[in-house]
Amino acid sequence: METVPVELIATLVGLIGGLVLGLAARLGDFCTLGALESAAYGRDQRRLRLWGVVLSVAIAGAFGAEALGYADLTQTYYHSIEWMPLASIVGGLVFGYGMALAGNCGFGALVRFGGGDLRSMVVVVVMGIFAFVTLSGPLAPLRAMLFAQEPASGAQGIAHWLSARMGVSPLMIALPIAALLLIWALSYRPLRTDLRRVVWGVAAGLAVVWCLVATSYLNAESLGTVAIEAPSFTAPLGRTILYFMTSTAGGLTFSVGLVGGVLAGSFLGSAIRGLFQWEACDDPRELGRQVTGAALMGIGGTVALGCSVGQGVSAMSVLAFSAPVTLAAIIVGGLLGLRHMIHGYLPN
Repeated sequence: METVPVELIATLVGLIGGLVLGLAARLGDFCTLGALESAAYGRDQRRLRLWGVVLSVAIAGAFGAEALGYADLTQTYYHSIEWMPLASIVGGLVFGYGMALAGNCGFGALVRFGGGDLRSMVVVVVMGIFAFVTLSGPLAPLRAMLFAQEPASGAQGIAHWLSARMGVSPLMIALPIAALLLIWALSYRPLRTDLRRVVWGVAAGLAVVWCLVATSYLNAESLGTVAIEAPSFTAPLGRTILYFMTSTAGGLTFSVGLVGGVLAGSFLGSAIRGLFQWEACDDPRELGRQVTGAALMGIGGTVALGCSVGQGVSAMSVLAFSAPVTLAAIIVGGLLGLRHMIHGYLPN
């Protein structure tokens, strides 16, 4: 790293992780809203149960890497900020409802944009802008007043908190949780016999582990210049927009590589399956609903400190206190939004 800037290496780390996630979405149908829709209204739980595969691999891999000294999970953002239950609940509900209105979460919108859907480009841009409006723009004072972020005063994760009280390693607590998730996933025969989905679920989980391990190494080598990160798609969308507008202000980061990797992986996956197709919105009301949903996701994801992937997968991989609460709130918000649209409470 004496000759290659550490920021460039971090960008490449994000690029590789994002590429795998983009492929997993296109080739393995890994999607948050799609999982909720198919389970709640399509009588098909394969996409929902796939989350069990992704999470089991991510949790076991992350804590295995920590036990071997390759990752420092306690230095992730999810562990360094004191957990705010109200922020997880309110932010998760707002994000989930916005996800239903927009037709995708931030990650899903990136995936669809990579497949030629220009409507999703609008969702990505609006979500990224409103993430920064809430993070450091006009809504930042209100967010800070209602959901003040304080440095953590103790363990902020299930495994590490129990480890300190039971005298066992965090790995010994994480492995049974990972095993239960895997059993729940593969006990559903339609998924168990769908090898393509299972393989890409494993790949998505390993992509999260890769990001944690690689950024942990870069964090140590750069003396903290590079943060220890895993995939998330709220503030990273805003950072990527800033980079493209003025690279001298934003600069190359893990987030920029991650977003670019998802777009590339989605494009490649779409090409492999013959699904790439330019699409645009021909209904102004639909576009208005998607813009509204994107704005809500940017606000909710910032308040909750992560999106459906950031909290639902990355924070869950380190078993942060916030992860299951935020994910549950996102699911409730998403189901509520879907119900409102299906039963005609919202304009179509």
